Amino acid sequence: MHIAVAGNIGSGKTTLAEKLGKHYGWDIEFESVENNPYLADFYADMPRWAFHLQVYFLNSRFNQLKTIQAKTSPTIQDRTIYEDAYIFAANLYKSGYLSQRDYESYLSLFHSMLPHVKAPDLLIYLKADIPKLVGQIEKRGRSYETTMRIDYLKHLNEHYEEWIGGYREGKLLIIDVNQIDFVANPDDFAAIVSKIEREMFGLFA
Repeated sequence: MHIAVAGNIGSGKTTLAEKLGKHYGWDIEFESVENNPYLADFYADMPRWAFHLQVYFLNSRFNQLKTIQAKTSPTIQDRTIYEDAYIFAANLYKSGYLSQRDYESYLSLFHSMLPHVKAPDLLIYLKADIPKLVGQIEKRGRSYETTMRIDYLKHLNEHYEEWIGGYREGKLLIIDVNQIDFVANPDDFAAIVSKIEREMFGLFA
């Protein structure tokens, strides 16, 4: 069993992945954020570091997937390789932070990896509007995120809606997190678990 949690920056995906991993006793594969050598530089100067950052994430995610696919134990994954390409790299290119040459090189790498990638059994998408994202980002207080622009988050959300609207790789569960707090409210977390289990039972029906 491979479940992946997808969502914009600040949507709560890492927290949900951690809570689900503990709840089920499953392995968790976190996104490489704290150890990423390019992230702080990227937020300070996006055009200069966009390509470096995206290649780092792509390689990290691909290696993570190889680990997940080699396991026999169930795993929760924090963000997918699809988001790297279809959301973040695409947004950087359309925003002018990635040149066409770099974007084409990036996509060539991504498409070389795709035949070796198996989609998650269930994709959970955390849908969050800008005020929710901003509030969560401010709450966690990462210094390098203070320079993040609202329009950057807005464009990412637009890419997410387009991608999720056409997602056909496997089962999909959309959870609107705008009016819930699954960290502070046990009932909200229980409701999410209930929805996931309905989808999980369907996988093996």
